[in-house]
Amino acid sequence: MAKMTLEQLRALRDSKKQELDKREVEGKDIQIIVGMGTCGIAAGAKQTFDGIVAALEKHNLAGRTVVRQTGCMGLCYVEPTVEVIAPDMPNVIYGKITGDLAEELVVKHLVEHTLLENHIYDKPAVDIVKK
Repeated sequence: MAKMTLEQLRALRDSKKQELDKREVEGKDIQIIVGMGTCGIAAGAKQTFDGIVAALEKHNLAGRTVVRQTGCMGLCYVEPTVEVIAPDMPNVIYGKITGDLAEELVVKHLVEHTLLENHIYDKPAVDIVKK
């Protein structure tokens, strides 16, 4: 292994610190949970996860959003699945969210505060959603 200069070590430390900061939960009010069971991974959940992270950074939402992964959500027929928990919006589980749809999900749900109607597979009943 080649020796690193002090400047290279500092750059490496800073990049790793930024990666760890993304995983910090404290002070973040939005959660996005990507189903990464074997069914989700086979359907492309890794690309979905990466697309969501990139879209959050693009729209300056990474600082207030936790992106996590979970096992199978039980909706294998509509993988990749993504649950979004955001203030002033109902908790929603979206299905068939490919990497190509990741940015549209972020824009619609988190920027425009509307739902991505054609991909909703689970949400609270109308009578329990706060108005």
